Amino acid sequence: MVRLRSVAPLVAAAALMAGAFVAASNAGCADPGRIERTSDGYRLVGGCVAPGDIVVPAAVPAPPTAPVGEPAKG
Repeated sequence: MVRLRSVAPLVAAAALMAGAFVAASNAGCADPGRIERTSDGYRLVGGCVAPGDIVVPAAVPAPPTAPVGEPAKG
């Protein structure tokens, strides 16, 4: 007899996969959009993502490092 301990992870994975398929099929976006190359870079054309939907935090500048070949001071 197969133990529940052996089968439970497989059942949980199958349930999560089925849930992912249901969520993706019911997302409600008929146009997946496409990426087009422009003179400024790349741009998403179409799709269900609006410019304000994805918020990217401002980058924090890295601390300065010692030039190569010179010992670090401090």
